Amino acid sequence: MPNKVPFRKPYKNSHDLVKLLRSRGLIISDIAKAERYIETIGYYRLSAYMYPLLQMPKKQHLFKQGSTFEQVMMLYRFDKKLRLFIFNEIEIIEVAIRNTITTIVCEGTNNPFWMTDHSNFANSARFTNTLAKIDAELQHSSEDFITHFQNTYSDNYPPAWMLAEILPLGIMTNIYNNLKDKKLKKKIAQKFGLQIVPFQSWMTIITLTRNACCHHRRVWNKQNSIRPTLPNNIQYPWLTLPTDVLKIYFDLSIIKYFLNIISPQNDMRGKLLHLLSEFPNIDTAAMGFPKGWESEAVWQ
Repeated sequence: MPNKVPFRKPYKNSHDLVKLLRSRGLIISDIAKAERYIETIGYYRLSAYMYPLLQMPKKQHLFKQGSTFEQVMMLYRFDKKLRLFIFNEIEIIEVAIRNTITTIVCEGTNNPFWMTDHSNFANSARFTNTLAKIDAELQHSSEDFITHFQNTYSDNYPPAWMLAEILPLGIMTNIYNNLKDKKLKKKIAQKFGLQIVPFQSWMTIITLTRNACCHHRRVWNKQNSIRPTLPNNIQYPWLTLPTDVLKIYFDLSIIKYFLNIISPQNDMRGKLLHLLSEFPNIDTAAMGFPKGWESEAVWQ
């Protein structure tokens, strides 16, 4: 491991940063506008969209010939629209998964309060951690139905179908992963044509992608931090072309897979094609799109 050194880079204002970018070969036709964007968006945030425009080796921070600030802003705007698009599609999946987990386990245990009953979970430490997150969500909730329950009933926690309405997808994923009853886990996964392990993995991918969109992180050419598990067999149409499972295209395909089951008449393909047509200069290969992806069965 190399020796660490103190951070010595001085603060630079927008004027100095534009001057620096121009010295590195970035074409900036409207200096005042570039300075305003840097002031409102932030140089460090925009630098992620400058990275694809750098020459090799990139550590020299020199731009490819003909690179423009307009290209940087094009990537930034595309990424913003892509995040909004993804988030809207995931909302449908999130609602369906929460309801599926809640309904199947309520029916299987005949216990409205199964979600806060430790006997239903395999790992007690994980259950304690999840319960603390449920407590935090309840404490911050301003939903009328939660307030009504707390003012009306003596139970420590609302029933599972109420809790599910205020719990983020990440907590619901943890709850599913820690369920003790394998038959219930299998029944939930089979609702989506998957085995338990791939279902858990794909839920995690959706959760991480959702969180990236919520927190305005770069997604267009992001690299997944975990490798998704592929199913041994799959009940519904899926990918056949060679695909990089760590790229955003694979995440989009997972989203489309779930939507095809939950909402068979979905138009995610049309909306994605429209978005890509708005930004014809986007390098879809950097996003993991293989040639001919539009003809894949999952995208039909």
